[in-house]
Amino acid sequence: MRKLLLLIIIIVTAIGFTARLFYLQIYDTSYENLSRNNAVKILYDYPQRGYLFDRNNKLLVANQPSYDVMAIPREIKAFDTLEFCKILNTKKEKLVKQLNKARNYSRQLPSVIVPQLTKSEYAYLQEKMWKYEGFYIQKRSLRDYKTKAAANVLGFIGEVNNRIIKKQPYYRSGDLIGKQGIESAYEKELRGIKGVKYIQKDRLNREIAPYKAGKLDTLPVRGKDLHLTIDIELQEYGKKLMQNKRGGIVAIEPSSGEILALITAPSYDPDLLVGRKRSTNYTRMYYDTISKPLYDRGLLAEYPPGSPFKTINALIALEEGVIAPEDRFSCYHGYKYGSRGRKMGCHAHPSPVNLTKGIAVSCNSYFAQVYRKIIEKYEPPQKGLDNWRKHLESFGFGNFLGYDLPPGRPGRIPSAAYYDKVYPAKNWRATTTLSNAIGQGEVVSTPIQLANMTAAIANRGFYYTPHMLKKINNTKITEPKFTTKKHTTISPIHFEKVIEGMEQVFTKGTASFLQVPGISICGKTGTAENFTKIDGKRTQLTDHSIFIAFAPKNNPQIALAVFVENGYWGARYAGRISSLMIEKYIKKEITLKRMEEWVLNHSLEEEYAKPYSGEPFKINQ
Repeated sequence: MRKLLLLIIIIVTAIGFTARLFYLQIYDTSYENLSRNNAVKILYDYPQRGYLFDRNNKLLVANQPSYDVMAIPREIKAFDTLEFCKILNTKKEKLVKQLNKARNYSRQLPSVIVPQLTKSEYAYLQEKMWKYEGFYIQKRSLRDYKTKAAANVLGFIGEVNNRIIKKQPYYRSGDLIGKQGIESAYEKELRGIKGVKYIQKDRLNREIAPYKAGKLDTLPVRGKDLHLTIDIELQEYGKKLMQNKRGGIVAIEPSSGEILALITAPSYDPDLLVGRKRSTNYTRMYYDTISKPLYDRGLLAEYPPGSPFKTINALIALEEGVIAPEDRFSCYHGYKYGSRGRKMGCHAHPSPVNLTKGIAVSCNSYFAQVYRKIIEKYEPPQKGLDNWRKHLESFGFGNFLGYDLPPGRPGRIPSAAYYDKVYPAKNWRATTTLSNAIGQGEVVSTPIQLANMTAAIANRGFYYTPHMLKKINNTKITEPKFTTKKHTTISPIHFEKVIEGMEQVFTKGTASFLQVPGISICGKTGTAENFTKIDGKRTQLTDHSIFIAFAPKNNPQIALAVFVENGYWGARYAGRISSLMIEKYIKKEITLKRMEEWVLNHSLEEEYAKPYSGEPFKINQ
C-alpha cells in the first residue's frame, strides 16, 4: 500500500511539472514578449487633443506644445545629477524620488521624470541629452484656454495614476487624461489615438533600425473637435455679474435642453491647472473650504428652492383638481394652522388672492392652503404626499437629471417613508410638512434642477435632458437621451394660468422694477432661509436670493435659475442678474445700464465674512 501511495505521488508530481512546462513554453507568451521588449524599444506619438468650441463656433480650448523628460530605469547609466537638476530647475531630492517611483512602476517601461518643460528648457536640454543615457524627451500637448469664464464647464487634464492605468490599459505612466467637466465626460472623443513606433536594438542596447521595417508602426489619430452648447459671451457676462458673490446661474434653451450658460461663483482661472504648477495650484484650491473654487454650485449645491417652488405646487393642484384658477384664499399677513395656533408669515399685499395674483405677489398663505388640499385629497396623508412627490419627480426633482457633465446631486423631495421615519408613530399630517408649500422645510434642489423646471414650464409640460454637447466634428448629436421629449405629469392646459401669474410677477408683482424693455419675461422671485453651524450652534444667516425666469413668454429662447448666497431677497440680486442675462442673450446688448452698474458695484464679501467676524446677520435696505 505504501509503495502504491508513493507511486501515485510521483505520477501526480510528474503530471504537475509537465503541465506547468507546457503552459510556460507553449501557451504562455509573456516570456516571449518580455524577450522581445528587451530587443525592441516602443515609442509613442501622442495625437493633438480635440478642440472645444462654443455654440457660435468660437474657439474655447486649443493646444500648446509640452515636453516631458522620460526615463527607462534599466537603461540609465551613471550621470551628473547636479548638472541635470540645474538644467531642469529641479531639486535633487525630487529627481531621486521620481527615479525611485519609476523603478517601482517598471524597470523596462518609460516613466515621466520631469513633466511639462517650457520651450526654452526643452531647447537647452535637447542639446545635452546625449549625456544622459536612458533619458529621452516625449512631446505632448497641453491645453491652451481662450476663455477664463468656463473652468467648471471645460474641466482640465492631468496625469493618470496607477489606478487608472490598471483599469484602462490604453494609458501608460505619464499619459494625460481629462479630469472634471467636458474634458472628463468626453475623454474618449477628445484624446484621439496614440501612434506607436517600434525600434530594433542590438545586444548592446543600441538602436539600429525600425522593427520589422516599420510594418507594425502606426500614425497618431487626432482627437475629435467638440462644439458645446454654451454661449461663451453669455457665460463670460454671467461670470462678470457674479463677481464678489457666491452662487450659481444655469441657463437652458427650452426647445432643445441645450445649456447656454453654467456659471459657478467663485471660480478659477483654468490656466492655473496647466503646466508644472498645476498640482500645487490644485491642492491650494482643493483645500480652500471657504470660497470652494473647484465646487460647481450650479450642479452640486443643494439649496431650498424657495418661492419659485410655488409654481409647481400650483400646477400639481390644478392637475389634481383641488383648486380652480379663480379660487380665492385670504391672507392676513400669513396663515394660521394647527391646534396651537402656529402661523406661516407673509408680507403685506391685497387679500384675498387667486392663482395668478398669488404667484404675482408670492402669497405664502395662498400656497399653504393649496398644498394642504393636494395632500389632504387622499387618506392617509402618506398617500397624498407620495402622489405629490410623483408629480415633482416628473420635472426632474429628487434625482439626477442625466446631463452629460460628471458631477451632480439629486436634491431631496421627501417621501412618506421619510416622514414615517422622522415620526415613528406615523401621526404626521399635511400641516406637519407645510413648509414644502413654499419651497422650504425638507425640500432641497440644485440650480440646474430649478432651471430645468423653468424650461418645462416654458414648454408647457415637457423638457429635454439638459446637455452640453452640440456637435462632434460638425456632426450634430442625435443621441435619444438628449433629443427625446420628457413629458411631465401635468396636462398642458394647466400651464397658461401659472405662466400668466409668472408674467404678472414682472408687470405688477414682486419683480415689477426688473422689466426689460421689449421683452415679455415670466419669472418668480424667491427668498430662502439660510442656516449654518457656528461653534456647534445652528445659526440663521442672511437669506439666499433666488430667481427663475424664461423669455419671451411665447416661443421662449432662454430659461434660467439664479442663486445668490446670502443675497437678502429674490429680486435684490438674483432678479437683477436674471433680467440682465435675458437681455444680453436675446438683444446681444445691455440697455439696463443702471441695473448693470448696481450689480457690478455691489459685493457680498462682507456678508460672507460674518460667520468669522461675529457681526450680526441682518437685512440692510
